[in-house]
Amino acid sequence: MDRPTWAPTGVDILRPASSRMYDYMLGGSHNFQVDREVADQAIAHMPELPFVLREGRSFLRRAVRFLVEAGVDQFLDLGSGIPTVGNVHEVARQVNPAARVVYVDNDPIAVAHSRAILGADPRAIALEADLRHPLQILNNPQVRGLLDVTRPVAVLLVAVLHFVPDSDQPTQIVRQLRDAVAPGSYLVVAHSTDDGAAPAGQASARGVYARSGNAVIARSQQQVAEFFDGWELVPPGVVRVPLWHATDDAPVEAVPADADRFPGYVGVARLP
Repeated sequence: MDRPTWAPTGVDILRPASSRMYDYMLGGSHNFQVDREVADQAIAHMPELPFVLREGRSFLRRAVRFLVEAGVDQFLDLGSGIPTVGNVHEVARQVNPAARVVYVDNDPIAVAHSRAILGADPRAIALEADLRHPLQILNNPQVRGLLDVTRPVAVLLVAVLHFVPDSDQPTQIVRQLRDAVAPGSYLVVAHSTDDGAAPAGQASARGVYARSGNAVIARSQQQVAEFFDGWELVPPGVVRVPLWHATDDAPVEAVPADADRFPGYVGVARLP
């Protein structure tokens, strides 16, 4: 397979990455053949998968607008992925042009394209780092130079914690973040689930991800709610993705009548 000219040296173009699969299913172009092949296998099992991802993106836009209108002007987007239309800084600056954003991902492709889009933007940076080491991220000089952690910051963990196995203690990761940010900060989480009557093919699609080295861990509503320990949930609490402030943004498609079957939970909470 030929290496695309935009692929950074050293990136394994034969190994799929969840961020590039996500980019492909959202209609992006910064992915490799192996990413498309694995994504197509997952879609073959679960045709609703691209819709599920688009709804997750819609939730992110709604949450960011809510936070900016609540007075937040600093964002730490962990597991930010490859830039697509409606990035955090774009949405936030529609309300507050001075909003500052740090994008963090462990995929060099995602970081490279984030940097290309951001250019010389003085109020937004992209950092290659692993969210399993949150204090290293918060203490990074670039992050410290842009975010003032003595003031409220919004921590975004959208569609990323379900790639963190229990052995890596995702709840502890979130607790470290909670203890490091100022009162008035916010936490945003979106997470996969198989609660209730899961869509047909979801388990098989998850198997495709697992075999590709991008295992997705489904967690229950209660398990997702545990990430918000010590935070005050914003109404309506931890709910299925299409149900969180649905009227704040025209969904990509109509909210399904059986939203309780949607394979993901989301929540937004404030640190008292």
